[in-house]
Amino acid sequence: MKVILVDAVDTLIIEGEGVLAEMQQLLDTFPNRKIILTNANDEQFITYGLDKDLPYEIFTLKHNPDKVDPVYFKKMLEHFNLGEDDVIYFEHNPDAVKSAESLGIKSYWYDADVKDLDALKQFLTDNM
Repeated sequence: MKVILVDAVDTLIIEGEGVLAEMQQLLDTFPNRKIILTNANDEQFITYGLDKDLPYEIFTLKHNPDKVDPVYFKKMLEHFNLGEDDVIYFEHNPDAVKSAESLGIKSYWYDADVKDLDALKQFLTDNM
């Protein structure tokens, strides 16, 4: 069963508001393990509320490197002992999507302004 990699800030986590409830409800319909990915450092963890009780485990490399660098994803996969075929990923930053795709991770660009959860659901369903 594939692990769902979830972008944190501006996707699942809305600054000043917390977890986007509708997205969590959608994600919870899938029995898969979910991991929240972020670039946040210790200060940003507090700023964005990532230090609060989140619905899924969280992973960061604290900008060393950022998700726009494929090394981020290599280190994340090694940390969780996963391969690129074991995961699917969605993210609001198109450069981070390209970074993940460069390693063979099936990825989806999520438009944080539109918040099309139906399209996200279709991506997740089609790639499980």
